[in-house]
Amino acid sequence: MIEGAGRFRRMSSRSQSNTAKHGLLRQGRPLWLGFVALSDCAPIVIAEKLGLFAAYGLRVELRREVGWATIRDKVITGELDAAHAPVGTVIATTLGLGCVATRCVTALVLNLHGNAVTLSERLWREGVRDGETLRALIARTSELLTFGVAFQFSSHNFLLREWLRTSEIDPDRDVRLVVVPPPQMFPNLEAGHLDGYCVGEPWNSLAVLSRKGWCVAASPEIARNHPEKVLMVREDFAEERAQEHVALVAALLEACRFCDQPENRERVIETLALPEYVNAPIHALRMSMCGSFDFGHGRVEKYPDFNVFSRDNANEPSQAKFDWVVQQMNASGMLQDSAIVPENAATTLFRPDLYERAVQLMEHSSPL
Repeated sequence: MIEGAGRFRRMSSRSQSNTAKHGLLRQGRPLWLGFVALSDCAPIVIAEKLGLFAAYGLRVELRREVGWATIRDKVITGELDAAHAPVGTVIATTLGLGCVATRCVTALVLNLHGNAVTLSERLWREGVRDGETLRALIARTSELLTFGVAFQFSSHNFLLREWLRTSEIDPDRDVRLVVVPPPQMFPNLEAGHLDGYCVGEPWNSLAVLSRKGWCVAASPEIARNHPEKVLMVREDFAEERAQEHVALVAALLEACRFCDQPENRERVIETLALPEYVNAPIHALRMSMCGSFDFGHGRVEKYPDFNVFSRDNANEPSQAKFDWVVQQMNASGMLQDSAIVPENAATTLFRPDLYERAVQLMEHSSPL
């Protein structure tokens, strides 16, 4: 249990009356909410630990999943009602890229940033220090280096490709990119199956802590204020269970604000470390969550915005965030014909209207 969290679980009388008025508690099964073991699942696990779902009249069951393809497929089939998902998944699933086309929406961006590019210690021993020296290594060897990304439609793929292109390395010709579930990145690096990867925390810091890898770049350096994870639901869920959906967004929005406060970060870290959530060493989680970031090999830099859960208008599913995703999908060759993206997709897939409803609900009902 998070120390001192009990006081947050007690709803105000105003919040209790709001729950009774909306009558959101269902007699049937709880909402199934999926997540993957990463630091940026923090708003989801904190919402559960602080009793925020119940405060908004919801019964929620968290389900930890292996990776993003599983998350996507279970949302499609209804095995999950909502999920922590990479920002590009909403668009890709709606368009049927790599799956059965299923209209999905998001009314909440869970965080900005949170990723890094990690390279193996072997590459360090061979003289790699940055993109330029990596390019030089590639030029003088016949070996095709292998790098992991968490999902084809995730920011990790976009960020790694952008970093490689900036270093004049062709991501489709000069290296091999493979999809690996986030918790499996470090074991595959350690086993020698990967030469590097782009993933969310704490799987970069675990490599640094274990001295099996080092970080060459952090996501704020590659794409400043890029959207990272969203709350993804099917469109029919958002329409048919609109009241519950908005309440779910409001509860998570509260949790995002809690997670963004520096004084709460240690509580967040202790919660994430639990076996049922991220199940990672507290020190590895702390390496990116407390205002600095350890890149390895003596490079430690101040990074108060490595994980952004609420600041800088992080949570609004805005036109600018949608445009960034589409731009990256185009640059990565995922959209052979950009005309397949409907003209109104920015507001029908990314739903600022539902976000605003959740903000209003939170402002009138906040239990914190």
